[in-house]
This record gives sequence, C-alpha cells and structure tokens, in this order.
Amino acid sequence: QVQLVEAGGGLVQAGGSLRLSCVASRSIFNFDAMGWYRQAPGKQRELVATVDNSGNKVYADSVKGRFTISRSIAKNTVYLQIDSLKPEDTAVYYCNGERIGESSWGQGTQVTVSS
Repeated sequence: QVQLVEAGGGLVQAGGSLRLSCVASRSIFNFDAMGWYRQAPGKQRELVATVDNSGNKVYADSVKGRFTISRSIAKNTVYLQIDSLKPEDTAVYYCNGERIGESSWGQGTQVTVSS
C-alpha cells in the first residue's frame, strides 16, 4: 500500500494563503488520479480538487478561483495552493490517490481559518 503524507496546514487569518503538499511513497503515475478532500466538523468528507494523469483538473464550485491543484512528478508530490481563505474553509484536508482496485488516503492536515 502506498503511503501519502500531507503537510502545510495551519492557522491563518481570513484572506490568507496556505500551500498544502502530499508526498507519495512511490510514483504518482501509479495512480489514475490524485486529489484533495476535506472534512469539516460534523460534515461529510467532500471533494476539493483532483488531477488525473493527463493533467485534467476538477474543482469543487466552492473553491474555484481560489484553490489550485498541481503536481511534481519528479518529487512524487501533489500540491494544493489555497488563496483567499475563508472561515468556511476550516477543515481537515486529506490527500487521496485512486487507481482501479486501490484507494489511498493520507492522515490529513488541519487548516483553520480565523475571521
């Protein structure tokens, strides 16, 4: 099973920025797609953004224009640049890798946005 390790979360003021990273223990090309999800207290985990092996990106409507997903094949890393943070972005952010028959998750990184 591949390991995914997130980093970059923290406490920021509304309007601030963060850059989350997710390092995989093997090439991210082993996945058909990688993405970021988040889960706020009392809510279900939701999709934030994904990128597939062709570089196609999908974003949740709530983050379009503020969040950017990118990847470094050489570093086995997927990033999530988060700008113009809002208090409602407060959640644990999880990295995910998907391939047929396998779904991998990281341990999550906390993002807290103060108003």
